[in-house]
Amino acid sequence: MQKRVIITVLGKDTVGIIARICTFLAEAHINILDISQTIVQEFFDMIMIVDLQKSTLPFADVADALDSIGEDLGVQVKCQDEEIFDKMHRI
Repeated sequence: MQKRVIITVLGKDTVGIIARICTFLAEAHINILDISQTIVQEFFDMIMIVDLQKSTLPFADVADALDSIGEDLGVQVKCQDEEIFDKMHRI
């Protein structure tokens, strides 16, 4: 059974954002199920759906690590459980 998590990234575009986040995910055995990224003028926006089922790290550690990576890159990285994300974004 999948443990789906939504990761969002937002901030000024810079070299290496996708590479740094995807490298972390691969090293933690987190599978990327879907990814979309857009650059509007100088702003970078990415949303990913990932599966933590085989992750070597618990959700809280993944969220903390992604937050730290975001700080290093100068972007905001948010990590939310799919169930919570769905409940927060119902119309």
